[in-house]
Amino acid sequence: MASQSALPRRTLGRTRFEVSILGFGTAPLGDLFLKLDDQTAIAAASRAFELGINLLDTSPHYGNGLSEHRCGTALRRVPRKDVVLCTKTGRWMEPFHQPETRSGFVGGHPHRAVVDYSYDGTMRSVEQSLLRLGTDRIDLLLIHDVDVWTHGKDAIEDRFREAMSGAYVALDKLRSEGVVAGIGIGVNEAEMCVRFAQAGSFDVMLLAGRYSLLEQPALEEFMPLALKQGIAVLLGGVFNSGILATGATKGAKYNYQDAPPQILSKVAEIQRICAAHGVALATAALHFALGHPAVASVVLGAHNAQEVERNVAALSATVPAALWSDLKAARLLESEAPVPRWTG
Repeated sequence: MASQSALPRRTLGRTRFEVSILGFGTAPLGDLFLKLDDQTAIAAASRAFELGINLLDTSPHYGNGLSEHRCGTALRRVPRKDVVLCTKTGRWMEPFHQPETRSGFVGGHPHRAVVDYSYDGTMRSVEQSLLRLGTDRIDLLLIHDVDVWTHGKDAIEDRFREAMSGAYVALDKLRSEGVVAGIGIGVNEAEMCVRFAQAGSFDVMLLAGRYSLLEQPALEEFMPLALKQGIAVLLGGVFNSGILATGATKGAKYNYQDAPPQILSKVAEIQRICAAHGVALATAALHFALGHPAVASVVLGAHNAQEVERNVAALSATVPAALWSDLKAARLLESEAPVPRWTG
């Protein structure tokens, strides 16, 4: 795979992999919020590979299999060994029924997703993913969305027990057989990362939205636990659904909804300090996320090749150390939060 950009790489926990500090997230390739044509979607993944991104993160959930199909096409254009492929389990597709809900995916395949964390359901999900991706192995396999955000408070205990007695047992078996190299979870809550880390042996955890320039609830318990156990952390949602990319503008999104006044106010203050140092808010958000020693990579989505290029370019921007000290002095950033030593 010819790379036009030598992106720094970090060791992925206990696994043998070295991954680029920027990963390519493919929820947009499943038509999240915007319907893409195949050429545009696949070109985005191909451009990521060209620019030195070697971590590809997908899921059956993204467009009910559409993202995995498109990722499979992109994968066939490069040597398989050059890409660290991550996908997820927890849903398998029923091809004879239309989707009941699409969860923000405006296109996607006409297949109904069945949420299933059982052993058999997990194996079925993995088999379907291998077929869609057109590969004989998955490098990283994550149990997806076992959190209150997805299932609600009343159902989370049953889902957690099902995941540990079913999906975890299946993933551990696949790891021992060499079908997958590393196993983990992908969730929206730091508390669930802690619960899983204490309940099983995991190599990697993908946490979305809970460690960002705006908020750091994962800082006190999960991040130290990940370092102690050698769990590699992948961060998603570092723009908190958009507001750290767009700034505190009217209609800015936070947690996939219009941002409330207190969030808008805090982001406006962060943005003001960033501007005083000549740093774009999104650039600061990306650099901050990479500052914690537990973090192996930040996974960013993109709808097209131009967005991939923009994300990679942000890594090269210089962020002065004084920016972080000013944010902490204004109590806009946790005083104990590690800040980047690498500044582009």
